[in-house]
Amino acid sequence: MMLVLDASVRKTLLVLAVFTFALFVALIFLTPPSPFPDFPSSSLHSSGQQRQEIWLVRRVMEWRPCKWWIQSKPAALPDGTNGYIRIDCYGGLNQMRRDFCDGVGVARLLNATLVLPKFEVAAYWNESSSFADVFDVVYFLEQTKGFVRVVKELPAEVASKEPVQVDCSKRKGQYDYVETVLPALLKHRYISITPAMSQRRDRYPVYAKAALCQACYSALRLTETLERKSLELLQAIPKPFLTLHLRFEPDMVAYSQCQYSYLTSSSIEAIEAARGDRQPWTGETARIWRSRGKCPLTPHETALILQSLSIPTNTNIYLAAGDGIMELEGLTSVYKNVFTKSSLLTDEDFKKMHGNTKAALDYYVSINSDSYIATYFGNMDKMVSAMRAFKGSFKTLFLSRKTFAELRSQGINGTELLEGLWKSHKDDFVKGIGSALPECFCEFKL
Repeated sequence: MMLVLDASVRKTLLVLAVFTFALFVALIFLTPPSPFPDFPSSSLHSSGQQRQEIWLVRRVMEWRPCKWWIQSKPAALPDGTNGYIRIDCYGGLNQMRRDFCDGVGVARLLNATLVLPKFEVAAYWNESSSFADVFDVVYFLEQTKGFVRVVKELPAEVASKEPVQVDCSKRKGQYDYVETVLPALLKHRYISITPAMSQRRDRYPVYAKAALCQACYSALRLTETLERKSLELLQAIPKPFLTLHLRFEPDMVAYSQCQYSYLTSSSIEAIEAARGDRQPWTGETARIWRSRGKCPLTPHETALILQSLSIPTNTNIYLAAGDGIMELEGLTSVYKNVFTKSSLLTDEDFKKMHGNTKAALDYYVSINSDSYIATYFGNMDKMVSAMRAFKGSFKTLFLSRKTFAELRSQGINGTELLEGLWKSHKDDFVKGIGSALPECFCEFKL
C-alpha cells in the first residue's frame, strides 16, 4: 500500500512539474517585448545608493547678475529720439520673450523709443494673446524707466500709419543694427523689426546691455490674473518638488530627423504624420547626428539619467510640458509622483487658457520650484535658468543628449553607463555650465 501511494505521489508531482514548466515557457513566448531598450534595472538601485544626490555636490562656480547692471545707476537717456521701434514677436511665449528682450537692447542702442511689442497671432501655437494679456504693462513701464524710452501709445502723427518693416533675418556673418537698421529708422521714423539671431551684442555699449537685462529679468511680470492662477498651481504641487521640462512631442521628434526603434506603433504613426518633407537620417549620417546630441531624450531615457543622478524615485515631479508628450509611461513607470497643470487645475478659468497663458503657468512654476531639470536647451530653458540664477536658485541642470548618445554608441550599459552619466552631469553642475545667459550674468567663484 505504501509503495502504491509513493508511486501515486511521484506521478502527481511529475505532472505538476511538467505543467509548471510548460506554463513558464508559454509566458516567455507570449509576453510582448518591452517597448524600452535594455537598460538593466538591477544596477540602477545598487549603484545609485553609493552616490549622493546631484544637488548635494559642492559647486565651485555659479552665475550671478553682473554688478555693472544690477548695482549701477543707468546712464542718462539722450535728449530726443531717433524714432519709434515696434518689436514683432513670433513663436511660443519664451521665443517671443527672447525676441522682445533683444528688441529692448536694440531700441536703447539706436536711441529709439520702444513701442509695446506685437505678439503674432499663430494658429500653430493655438495663440491669440497680446503682450498685455500676459505681462503687466504698468509694471514694465515703471521698471524700465531710465533704461529705455517706452510708450503705450504712439503720438498722433505716427499712430495713423503702419511701421516700415526692416528685415533682420539671419544672413551670412553677424548682424549689425547700427549699420543696417539705424538708417531706416532715421528715414522712416517708425519701423518694426524681429531681432536677428546673429546679432552683434559684442558691439553693445554697457547702457544698451543694461536696458536688455533690466527689461528681461526685472521688468517682465505676469498680469495679476495670470500670477494668481500660477500661484494656485504652485501651491497645489506637493512639496518639495522638481520641475522637469520634458520635450518628446511628435513634431519635435520629426523635426530632429532622428529614428527610434523601440517606440510604440502609435508614437511612430504620430511622428510620421508630423514629418512632412523632413525625412529621418539613415546609416552613418544618423549615427553622427545622434552622437552630436541632436536627438531628443525619450521619457524612459530621461528616467534612466535621473536615476543615475540619484534623484529618488519618490520625488515629486512637476512636468512642464504640453499634452502631446509620447511614451510618458517610460517616466511614470519609474517616477510615480508626476503632476501636470492639467491634473491639478480643472476649473473653467484653466479650460479657457491656451498657448501663451498656459506656457506662462509652466514658466512661473519652473522659476519657483526647488529644482529644475530640462531634457533640452530651448528658449524656455534659457529663460528659466537665467531667471533662477537671478533669484539665487541654483539647483538647475540640463541633461546631456550628447553624453548619453556617446556612451550608448560605445555599447556601454549597466553600472558603467550610470557612472558615465553621473560623472558628465556632475562636472556640468559643479562648474555651472549652461545655467544662465552670459549677456547679463557673470561667473562667481565659490
